[in-house]
Amino acid sequence: MTTTPTLTQRLANPTRFMELSGALLPWLAAAAAALIAYAMYLVFAVAPPDYQQGETVKIMYIHVPAAWLAMMCFGLIAVSSFGLLVFRHPLADVSAKAAAPIGAAFTALALLTGSLWGKPMWGTYWVWDARLTSVLILFFLYLGLIALRSSIDDELLASKLTAILALVGVAILPVIKFSVEWWNTLHQPSTGFTSTVDPSMRTPLLLSALGFTLLFFAMHMKGMQNEILRRRVKSLTMAEVERAQHARAPQTRE
Repeated sequence: MTTTPTLTQRLANPTRFMELSGALLPWLAAAAAALIAYAMYLVFAVAPPDYQQGETVKIMYIHVPAAWLAMMCFGLIAVSSFGLLVFRHPLADVSAKAAAPIGAAFTALALLTGSLWGKPMWGTYWVWDARLTSVLILFFLYLGLIALRSSIDDELLASKLTAILALVGVAILPVIKFSVEWWNTLHQPSTGFTSTVDPSMRTPLLLSALGFTLLFFAMHMKGMQNEILRRRVKSLTMAEVERAQHARAPQTRE
């Protein structure tokens, strides 16, 4: 008796993933672009300045989604790493590798926008605040994952070591999340924008967060496609080299 494969099992096939992602990617990218464009229109044309922060509050609409995605992306890498080490999922390492540079970019954006926001609010671009320092550690973890993978030629060994590092490093996420509650920090507590922010600001913030989240998934999907193609090209190249070596072997013995 044959059983129908689950969605996860079907997506474990790189060819099927390429077909599905090829169909979804244009729509996902278009939705992300539309949402971000509309959110930015609301930010700069509709949302009022804050009564305390003035126009500098508009940095929030980039900073908050970037910080959210910096954490979410590392969580995705950790889940993918778990899938690789425990379940040997064929695309788990592809997912983790594709997500790392995207997560590093969003973390860098969160740090940059946070510094620009902090200058008028705190009088300085940087303080060794618990939240800022823990996000900086997260950025270094991303760089560590990328550097570790690129420094090892054996892809199987590199995937396992980076997976272990990701699972160890995921402990930084609750530190980032609760740092403003555990320690007395300059960084403001969670915005609680679902209840405490005026709708004129909450709506563009939610739309911006959703748009950037869709952008992340579009970039991640495209990164996975590129990684699958790279591995296919590498496999074909190695197979061609082996055939050439076998073809020359009889001539060498003669």
